[in-house]
Amino acid sequence: MAHRTHWINGKPWTGEAATRGDIYNPATGRVSGTVDYATKTEVDAAVAAADAALPGWRETSLARRSAVMFAFRELVASHRDELAARITAEHGKVASDAAGEVARGLEVVDFACGIPHLLKGGYSENVSTGVDAYSIRQPVGVAAGITPFNFPVMVPMWMFPIALACGNTFVLKPSEKDPSASLLLAELLAEAGLPDGAFNVVHGAKEAVDALLSHPDVRAVSFVGSTPIARYIYETATAHGKRVQALGGAKNHMVVLPDADLDLAADAAVNAGFGSAGERCMAISALVAVDPIGDELVAKIRQRMASLTVGPGDQESSEMGPLVTRQHRDKVAGYLDSGVAEGATLAVDGRSHPITGGAGDGFWLGPTLLDHVTPRMNCYRDEIFGPVLSVLRAGSYAEAIGIINANPYGNGTAIFTNDGGAARRFTHEVEVGMIGVNVPIPVPMAYYSFGGWKSSLFGDTHVYGTDGVHFYTRAKAVTSRWLDPSHGGVNLGFPVNH
Repeated sequence: MAHRTHWINGKPWTGEAATRGDIYNPATGRVSGTVDYATKTEVDAAVAAADAALPGWRETSLARRSAVMFAFRELVASHRDELAARITAEHGKVASDAAGEVARGLEVVDFACGIPHLLKGGYSENVSTGVDAYSIRQPVGVAAGITPFNFPVMVPMWMFPIALACGNTFVLKPSEKDPSASLLLAELLAEAGLPDGAFNVVHGAKEAVDALLSHPDVRAVSFVGSTPIARYIYETATAHGKRVQALGGAKNHMVVLPDADLDLAADAAVNAGFGSAGERCMAISALVAVDPIGDELVAKIRQRMASLTVGPGDQESSEMGPLVTRQHRDKVAGYLDSGVAEGATLAVDGRSHPITGGAGDGFWLGPTLLDHVTPRMNCYRDEIFGPVLSVLRAGSYAEAIGIINANPYGNGTAIFTNDGGAARRFTHEVEVGMIGVNVPIPVPMAYYSFGGWKSSLFGDTHVYGTDGVHFYTRAKAVTSRWLDPSHGGVNLGFPVNH
């Protein structure tokens, strides 16, 4: 049985944990390992290691930092199968999805390799007689990342490659549900040449999180998770004077207009609704069918759902795996009964979907379809975070966009149409941060930035891309004059331009 512990100052922690948690294999429901939980003492040690490493790493040349990122990129690429296997074993997602997660994380490392270009400042000569002005960006210091269970490789790599490339040091607090991948990333960073202490990993729950949020030497905090916790992270960390980007929950809509290719839309709805068992913040969980295509679209979706293979993530034939914990599976399944009680139609009941390879005692729930859902229902208002697709009916484009804009979340959305004018109007009018046109999961590439609006984001900047570089650096403006022998002597007057 595996045992996972913290990574502090370039090596595994050797202390005795006061508390440990169980790690489960979601496909079997059995305990596969244990993980040490950090107290304030271990968090303090990790932050102290990061703080001690900061001066040397901050002064390391851009060329050297970039070289470390290039080496790390090659190491991750060569270990992608091992990383994916760790994701599957502890999260449950199928192998192809886990491999895709590693690939998307690598895109941010690729972006971070270009840090010498990304940190170029500006220069203005002779802004006043003999005076030049220029701008630079400098690292903020020790940064912390608090990341969710659903992407144990990709989401941390949204954060620490850019933070490190910018000259900061980093403390990662991954989800205690699937901690193993983060430790392999720490080993690969060390092998790539990152100095001891520049990257640390602490495991645990609220005590570890609170210790990071209140630590005086942590200058910036990045978070991805649910909206209630994102709000708590933002309010607590900013109260302690920290820079914060906290990405919260989502209720992502997919609008299908009557002119859309319904086969394309049905494929997209199934892919975006049930990939990774719906446990992703960019999953499509609410499909808005604009009359009169609702019944035909639902029929096409049901047909595709019936053929989905649900089974253990390490089986090559599996297209969808289990949910991450028993408690989460039970919570998600509860929305099926509550939805029906509130007037929805249970068009496909995932509880009866066959499990290939035997269900065992795993945390299984097959793809589920709730039809005739309305905005007042709990199955619509809550972020279910599971394989449940809710279908709403709208009488017009205006009604459809009104549904989206009235929702408190604003993470991602998509429209399916063959009308360019309607698509352009949608992208202009919808109050959401990330938009897809005939693309169901519009996750931006690494050279853009990821983040939503409204209750899906707390803070001013999105993650990775240019926003990420700005979050992990501070701007400084310098005005300089080098005097020559003809400077003219002392002048105590207020400086003015000439």
